Amino acid sequence: MSDSIIDISRRFFEDVVHPILAEHFPAETAQTAFGVFGYGSEALRMDDEYSRDHHWGVRIDALMPPSIFEAKRVEILETLQAQLPSTYQGHSLREAYVASAGLAPDNLHAFLKRTIGLDRAPETWQEWLNIPEEDIIHVVNGELWLDQRGEFSAVRNAFLGYYPEPVRLRRIAHWCRYFSGMGVYALKRAMLRDNEFYATTRFSTAIRLGIQLAFLLDKVYFPYDKWLMAYFEQLPRMYARMGHLVHEAVKLSTPWERKLDLLHQISDVLDEAMVEDGIIRPHPKFAVSPTSGYRLMEHAYAEIVQGLPAELKTAIPLWDQVFWESFHSGFVDGVDLATWDEMLQLKAENDHESRT
Repeated sequence: MSDSIIDISRRFFEDVVHPILAEHFPAETAQTAFGVFGYGSEALRMDDEYSRDHHWGVRIDALMPPSIFEAKRVEILETLQAQLPSTYQGHSLREAYVASAGLAPDNLHAFLKRTIGLDRAPETWQEWLNIPEEDIIHVVNGELWLDQRGEFSAVRNAFLGYYPEPVRLRRIAHWCRYFSGMGVYALKRAMLRDNEFYATTRFSTAIRLGIQLAFLLDKVYFPYDKWLMAYFEQLPRMYARMGHLVHEAVKLSTPWERKLDLLHQISDVLDEAMVEDGIIRPHPKFAVSPTSGYRLMEHAYAEIVQGLPAELKTAIPLWDQVFWESFHSGFVDGVDLATWDEMLQLKAENDHESRT
């Protein structure tokens, strides 16, 4: 198996970049966190041949204190560019992830704000709930090679310790509510009314949240949708119990009645795991309603909520990537439209192609 871009980037840092930085910028290097993490499929080790048409190549993420980022970023990049070769182990350094010879300096606090919405680790249960789980991945993924100052390491380690248990339980309760009420129940009603559009959206909601519940039960952060299935297949416990049900359910050839039945089976698997883990108490087997489907997960939702600390009972987890989207909107606003189209691989067809 060939080396990933993370492995190549690590060697590039150790062999070439770090010696230059240590010689010319020792104080700044001592305060910067270096590695590959954050955004991009390669930071998840999920890059493939399709990843290489944009923002892909040798990269070193470098998180600096705000003052160093503002004062020294340009000088550091200019010094590196003057001393680096044009390629490293067959990879171009001029066509890398960033147009700076593979080094991507960033403001540590700005990076954290656009991922978790804070410039430090969360300190309260509400702060934990306010972080979209998909964006925690961008703080803990990839590799961290050098962080003498330790500020980023401290944030990373706080997340690697996983959620405080009351926060995990509140998130499980919320996902149970939406998997069941906005998924299974709504799908049954859509089918009764022959509403295929609503059935499609409700099934998609249910299957996604059912998988995300499996991550919460196995105490593993889930990534954004693109890589959800790949990471689901790596879960230590719940994939073996649910995987075959999910794979059958998502097939386009699986009829709606069978999809709903598979969601009912997934409900039972999730419920059994929650009883096994002591999250909810054992209970009798419930019957499936002919009009409402199987709202089993809402039984768990109520029991969990009723046992939570008072300040968490009505606290709602944030589950959209609002911090990243805010940053991304600002980024797009500063890019001319032609450059943006090029980044999107949007190329004008020639006259002949347009007519055919």
